[in-house]
Amino acid sequence: MNIIHLNIRNNLNLARQRGAAVVEFALLLILLLMIVAGVIEFGRTFWYYDALTKATRDGARFLSNAKSETSPPAIDDTLKDQAVDMVEAAATAANVPNFLTTDVEVTCDPNCDTPIYVTVSINAYPITIGGWIPIFVPTGTTTTWSATLSPYTTMRYMR
Repeated sequence: MNIIHLNIRNNLNLARQRGAAVVEFALLLILLLMIVAGVIEFGRTFWYYDALTKATRDGARFLSNAKSETSPPAIDDTLKDQAVDMVEAAATAANVPNFLTTDVEVTCDPNCDTPIYVTVSINAYPITIGGWIPIFVPTGTTTTWSATLSPYTTMRYMR
């Protein structure tokens, strides 16, 4: 009779431990899902920044090698517009959402009549961290953070 009594007690202890394991797993699962959501959201932000940086590099490379018909060589508005269109096309190809050509700026150093350096920059492209996957905070609500991306590329003008 003692043997049967011990087996029932062991089975009850096993059932209690399984319940505790399920509760521990549920608590850890919430934490792990929050970490995965954060990794995905920050990864998306870095993806957009990298795509915009590559787009500015393409535009600056185009302008640094562009030859104008004027003497001395100058960067005119037509060349600037072509560079801006290249940046927009590259950003669109990389699936950067809501990108506008008004976000792109082309500048020359010291001026565009006799440039030494050309700079293609993106001015404050807005991004919302927590836009795809909501980020939960300890108060039980969700939150998002707004940030701006401003990559730029400067290259020497090759005459």
